[in-house]
Amino acid sequence: MFTRAIVRSPSANFATGLTSVDMGTPDHALALEQHEAYCAALAHCGLTLTRLEPDPHYPDSTFVEDTAVLTERCAILTLPGAPSREGEVEVIREVLGLFYPTILNIQQPGTLDGGDVCQAGDHFFIGVSARTNESGAQQLAERLALFDYTSTFVDIRDMYGILHLKSGLAFLGDRRLVVVDALAKREEFQRYDLVRVHVGDENAANCVLINNYVLVAAGHPAFEERLQELGYQTNVLNVSEFQMMDGGLSCLSLRI
Repeated sequence: MFTRAIVRSPSANFATGLTSVDMGTPDHALALEQHEAYCAALAHCGLTLTRLEPDPHYPDSTFVEDTAVLTERCAILTLPGAPSREGEVEVIREVLGLFYPTILNIQQPGTLDGGDVCQAGDHFFIGVSARTNESGAQQLAERLALFDYTSTFVDIRDMYGILHLKSGLAFLGDRRLVVVDALAKREEFQRYDLVRVHVGDENAANCVLINNYVLVAAGHPAFEERLQELGYQTNVLNVSEFQMMDGGLSCLSLRI
């Protein structure tokens, strides 16, 4: 069970951050509204929120998930693959000190974005991507192993349209994974029950299981219906402004 979440509202210059998609320019006022709705959904799931102030020095810093990998047993600070984001980590280090007695970290030459890390019980899928290199993935696996977690690397560097692993993958408990079609045949996932997200609905794959609810991006009614048929309670949220900046539901919070 998660009990806490760390969030940061988008700064006024949010639209100047990094993006690999051409979906238009996000509206800051609407992004704030969507972020507040997201925070309300986290609270509805039973989480106590730690809210960080917007930081205009780091326009991507609303995507707090990329700065750390948090588990019940350990906290590991990342080293983001985009140099412009490296400074986001220090504030998160200070906050995590309130909740974890020991905090590990990724070191150069490794790079690691939290969005490339999908926890499935005691096992972790670690994406090797444009933002997470092999050294960063290996360092994370070694640190997780200290706490009896296992890991599998998933190389997505040649996959179009998937910036981070969790752009196309989510864990729903009970050995069940949500996967986009491009990942569905990968050997790494064949021992799991797969819920496939088909072409055109790829943004639906970045859903988040939080306690008794699954947060789902708006605009994918067939996927939402499928989750409900499987017995999940869904909470649909519009994150259109964050999707314009390569973001989604998982990357807007760090959950403890």
